[in-house]
Amino acid sequence: MTQTHWKFDGSDYHPTRDNPRLTAQQERIFDVVSSGAWFTLRDIAERTDAPEASVSAQLRHLRKPRHGSYIVEKEYIGGGLYRYRVLKPEVV
Repeated sequence: MTQTHWKFDGSDYHPTRDNPRLTAQQERIFDVVSSGAWFTLRDIAERTDAPEASVSAQLRHLRKPRHGSYIVEKEYIGGGLYRYRVLKPEVV
């Protein structure tokens, strides 16, 4: 499942430089997490070839209305590690 309306911004964002990379990265991440299963940041990073920090940032983007207002649940699993799952807003 993919989205076609990702919209990025920020003080260091340059559309021609960053949009293709961020869009492709968000698509890969969304394709993994859209199943609704639980994943750690490492799980997602390994499946998408994206750094864990970027995965975390892209999960935050999914919460934004312009990215679909997805529900991003976070659960502590021990040793400083969390797992995440993404649900469509109407599921909750």
